[in-house]
Amino acid sequence: MPDAQENKPLPKDFQLEAYRIERQISEGGFSFVYLARDEAGTAVAIKEYLPSRLIQRLGEDPAPIVPEENRTAFNRGMKSFFEEGRILARVKHPNVVQVLNFFRANETAYMVMRYEEGISLAEHLLAMYKKGRNFDEDTLRALFVRLLSGLREVHLQKLLHLDIKPANIYLRKGGQPVLLDFGASRQGLGEGDPTLTQVHTPGFAAPEQQGSGEALGPWTDIYSIGATLYACLAVDTPQAAKDRLQKDELEPAEKRWFKIYSPVLLEIIDWSMKLHVHERPQSVFEIQKVLSGELLDLVDPAWFD
Repeated sequence: MPDAQENKPLPKDFQLEAYRIERQISEGGFSFVYLARDEAGTAVAIKEYLPSRLIQRLGEDPAPIVPEENRTAFNRGMKSFFEEGRILARVKHPNVVQVLNFFRANETAYMVMRYEEGISLAEHLLAMYKKGRNFDEDTLRALFVRLLSGLREVHLQKLLHLDIKPANIYLRKGGQPVLLDFGASRQGLGEGDPTLTQVHTPGFAAPEQQGSGEALGPWTDIYSIGATLYACLAVDTPQAAKDRLQKDELEPAEKRWFKIYSPVLLEIIDWSMKLHVHERPQSVFEIQKVLSGELLDLVDPAWFD
């Protein structure tokens, strides 16, 4: 397996088409994300396709160096990344990151998204942990009903997220959640390339993302939703699915939080985290309607104000 390269991000003030780079926001195994400004001065986030195991970018040239033996995998991933941008640009939902533009430049691809101000759910959980606080159920359910509404719209476009976790759920200043950082490009890159099919987040990735042999589908994202809910209650990462397949030591939510949270919420978590795909909910709507069933009068809890 090739090692990931230490690649240089685009420098401050670099002019990328109609956008001026201000700074790097984050770096992952497949992309850099930048804060940039468009010609009107509006802040945007730009994701650059840059799979670190396949390329090098060490000098001043913004175009990555792609070894010939990696060219096919790189091109396949870039095509999938571009397709992801095209599909997401059609998704108009308040709880899904808004893609404003996507284009090719510097021999790679870019996705321009609305820049969101706030914090990630992971950061929020850490802050709650430090204060010794826990989520109240109405707030948690209202948060995930909104997320599921956005995810359902994504699934209707035949797109899977494949990397749902607290770090990829952003909370706007008003508390509204936004689903970020789709993993479709990673999945496309992994097809036919065993080097990259292992990319996932332990604790949140479903068994079928880790070589169980079962097909990916909406149920794959549903496992991650269940794991994220579990993490919100535990303020910790659940046992990885791959390890659970060997020896399942994950305490069921219904047992761990009995009499603290409602049976409905706990049953949804355990149902969503079943190890085999046919035992899980097969669509987001199945858990969305159950989770929202007792929230019909809950429009905007105080936490969202």
